[in-house]
Amino acid sequence: EVQLVESGGGLVQAGGSLRLSCAASRFTFDDYVIAWFRQTPGKEREGVSCINLSDGTTYYPEAVKGRFTISSDYAKNTVYLQMNSLKPEDTAVYYCAADQGSSCTLIYDEYTYSGQGTQVTVSS
Repeated sequence: EVQLVESGGGLVQAGGSLRLSCAASRFTFDDYVIAWFRQTPGKEREGVSCINLSDGTTYYPEAVKGRFTISSDYAKNTVYLQMNSLKPEDTAVYYCAADQGSSCTLIYDEYTYSGQGTQVTVSS
């Protein structure tokens, strides 16, 4: 079974940076799309980036474009989310999700697998 493990969350001041990691196992890495989502209590999970591992295509919503960067390391079967210029409104639990295929989408229900999440807290 596919496993995804997130790490790298923590507490950071506004304007700071964090790099999240999503370590993936038990699947052929470049056959998948991986996305990062975030969720705060009482809200739907919001997609913040995705990457098509077969061709490196990425996508970001306007809320994070220019601040967040998704990347992959095939040797380590790991996808990263570099988050710069963090704002208090970026505070959330961040999850990575994976699905086999080539459609880079930020719709959570279209992903088959998801990790347990990592907490990111941005103080003002």
